[in-house]
Amino acid sequence: MAEIQKQFEEFNEAIRLKQYEDNATLREKRDVVLKKLKQRLKVLFEEKDESPPKYTTFDQGSYKLGTGVKPLTGDFDIDVGLLFEVDREDHPDPVVVKQWVFDALDGHTKKVELRRPCVTVFYQSGEEPLYHVDLAVYSAADSNSDNKTCLGKGKQASLPENCIWEEADPDGLITVLSGKYSGDDWEQFRRCLRYLKRWKDLKFPADGNAAPVGIGLTIAAYNWFYPKHKVVDAYAGQTSADDLGALLDFVDAMYRNFRSVFRDGERIDRLEAKLPVAPYNDVFEKMSDKYMAQFKEKLQKLAVALDEASKEADPVEACRKLQKFFGEDFPVPEKDDTGEERGPAIITGSQSA
Repeated sequence: MAEIQKQFEEFNEAIRLKQYEDNATLREKRDVVLKKLKQRLKVLFEEKDESPPKYTTFDQGSYKLGTGVKPLTGDFDIDVGLLFEVDREDHPDPVVVKQWVFDALDGHTKKVELRRPCVTVFYQSGEEPLYHVDLAVYSAADSNSDNKTCLGKGKQASLPENCIWEEADPDGLITVLSGKYSGDDWEQFRRCLRYLKRWKDLKFPADGNAAPVGIGLTIAAYNWFYPKHKVVDAYAGQTSADDLGALLDFVDAMYRNFRSVFRDGERIDRLEAKLPVAPYNDVFEKMSDKYMAQFKEKLQKLAVALDEASKEADPVEACRKLQKFFGEDFPVPEKDDTGEERGPAIITGSQSA
């Protein structure tokens, strides 16, 4: 078995959003948008002789978890939650509340959109996308008689039945996900998730619902990822991370968890992964049967490549196989850098609370 953990970790460094570089820029864009929102909401409501709505903000998504990867297109993004102190009974149409946010930010950049799940502020250089800030609008639990936090869904052109407040637990989701593992196991969880996200960006179209969404891969990892390590010194009890083995097991587990279901008069295979918090929905539900079949096929090809790489004695050949699936950021060592061949390591699994 080739020893290529070093190459996996170099790959991780090449693709991950770095806290003090990329993320610093995203934080700056976020802060500018939030400052503008606060200022403009105050003005817009004072013009109507009304008090501006109260709200708090919080980070969410891959930015909060630290699982983001550098986008191939250069279009970096950050997810922000806006928790408004509004009663859903007073504002049954969430688009009204989302419109406040849109109106306050419209014109801040060349392109601002009120989309069904959020309001998005785009930063561009000419027509080239650079960054965007997604602002999800929530109704705070303390403002509702049922004590539920709800996400506002819908846009101006949506049918009334598609404009809804959907129960959500963004803080609970982050707590559950980040509590799955700790220490080195948590870091391996995040690395393997980044590898899969880069694979997704390379192998699936960026538009529409053809690609598995990032939250889908994250929930899949929550369900089916298990850390894996190699014993490097049994007598001293020393181990090292085995990202290749962990990723292979994870991809294989996803493939094996496709289930045959009966839909529209025929049986098809689908992968289901439900959120562990409200609204407990299937994160892959928007993928059509056609795209789901493509997802399964591509997972199988990735699993085969990972398996072949795990059996390859030559690190150079192993990395060449993987570069076809993970792109040029996955390094291939020079022949002189691979060192002498070693015997196969003993593989063990580990899981922490």
